[in-house]
Amino acid sequence: MNLDIIKRKLSQIYKPAWILALLVAFNGYWLIKPVVSRVQQMLPGMVSWSHDWLNLIDKIGISELPRFILGAGLIIMSIGLALKARLAWAFSLILLLVVAIISILSSSSGLILLSYTVVVSMLLLVYWRSFDGSSITAGSLFALTSTGALMLYGVFGTLYLGDEFSTPITDLPTAFYFSIVSMSTVGYGDLYPVTATARLFTASIIVMGITVFATSISAIIGPVIGGNLKKIVKGRISNVMRKNHFIILGISPTAHSVYAGLIERGDQVTLVCATGSEHAYPADADIVYGDSSSADILLEAGAKKANYILALRTDDAENAFSILAAKEVAGEHTKTIALVNSSKHIPQIKRVKPDIVFSLQLLGSELLVRTLKGETIDNQLITKLFFGEQS
Repeated sequence: MNLDIIKRKLSQIYKPAWILALLVAFNGYWLIKPVVSRVQQMLPGMVSWSHDWLNLIDKIGISELPRFILGAGLIIMSIGLALKARLAWAFSLILLLVVAIISILSSSSGLILLSYTVVVSMLLLVYWRSFDGSSITAGSLFALTSTGALMLYGVFGTLYLGDEFSTPITDLPTAFYFSIVSMSTVGYGDLYPVTATARLFTASIIVMGITVFATSISAIIGPVIGGNLKKIVKGRISNVMRKNHFIILGISPTAHSVYAGLIERGDQVTLVCATGSEHAYPADADIVYGDSSSADILLEAGAKKANYILALRTDDAENAFSILAAKEVAGEHTKTIALVNSSKHIPQIKRVKPDIVFSLQLLGSELLVRTLKGETIDNQLITKLFFGEQS
């Protein structure tokens, strides 16, 4: 791993996504803290309530259940925000909006929570560009949060309305069973609501169950399909658009510098990198992964229509083999350039007959000596040095 990659990875740690993830997680903890405190106070007598769930819900407070679900959802979504997932960003904004509404309607929430929630929401909107990722992890977090929240809603609601079913539901396993059956729309008919309130509650579980299932599947499968489709489309478009371009082979510091210089001047560049290699090229760079000494890979990079093919790898032997492959598939007007990392290899590199042999050692040492001696540096000298010839 070179120094540029290390710097890039370190810089990613301090981006707004991480800070906003912490702020959202704290917002979630703020919401669940009252419920956690009550549960901690009730722990000594929790065993005696294990068969009296209605009493337990009353002790915790049924009004605290939405706040607890929202808080837990925000904490889980903060993980997705740390991963810069767009889905987590959107879902966090929705949850924060609900939190703000509850804070306005509830006098017990306080102005401080409302103000904090509004500030965090504004920061998420300001830094929306930081959340541009799409991953299976973010989709899984969304699915976990949605399913968990709906399950809590179904179980505790069923226990709270336990006497309003065909057979009174007073235990947790039965409430869990009824919630699962309702969410999945199976409906065995052994348990069913008998009052208007219980029927509306059951209908809400069914509707939300279908919605959560559909959105969770799309959130998880979407990035996989979208990513593959993007690669296919990008590959086809790139193959069509690669013309009169530069092909850079390798991930050496010289390759990175040449790439940056060409892009800055508005040139089109295609990169060929070894499969699995770590590099500091931008995410939107046109990259072909594979062996640069493979004719097929060079053809995929558009060797027949390229202006230049630059072998800028750190190994001189690999550069020589890459030039040989390029000579086989390059177009009539395509020129090849070979980097020589060690000046003693110049004769060997010349045998493969690249159009230009570029020796950093020779160029640097000759320019330094001539500068120290006050000698003239002209275009003729530079040309000779580029072709690896000593003056």
